[in-house]
Amino acid sequence: MSINYLQKRHFTRVAWPPARQPARQTTFVLTRNDRLGIERVLREGELSHIAYPIILTGFLRHKLRTAGAAPDPVPDSLVTAGCLVTYMVSDSDIETEFLTFDPMPSVGSIPVSSLLGATMIGMRRGQKAPLLREDGGIVSLVILDSDRPRSASAA
Repeated sequence: MSINYLQKRHFTRVAWPPARQPARQTTFVLTRNDRLGIERVLREGELSHIAYPIILTGFLRHKLRTAGAAPDPVPDSLVTAGCLVTYMVSDSDIETEFLTFDPMPSVGSIPVSSLLGATMIGMRRGQKAPLLREDGGIVSLVILDSDRPRSASAA
């Protein structure tokens, strides 16, 4: 045995080398289209018009790195771009809006290029997550329901 091994074991009281940790379950899952959409938003610089582009860019990149792959077929409970999302932020009113990749959304739409949209994409019905506000505060976001649009081929 090497001296380094004995020193690390003696001083830290931890077996060395440390045991491999099992892969942790991801909190979010993204569809292939959502991954491509987020990559497009990051690549085309659609975040330059907002007040906090560095934070949002980092958050979206983190989500791309840590999110798992959505199962096929995509469950109805998954929040994806284009779906109608019913949600609640902390103890405020319940709201229902469309999640979109459009950087200039219409009334009743949430862009993925916002902190709210970036947080909710990939979440599931009933899931709760911290939401960073523009003023720096943190509140809770709860997904109450999501309704994905049916594709034309399924009709």
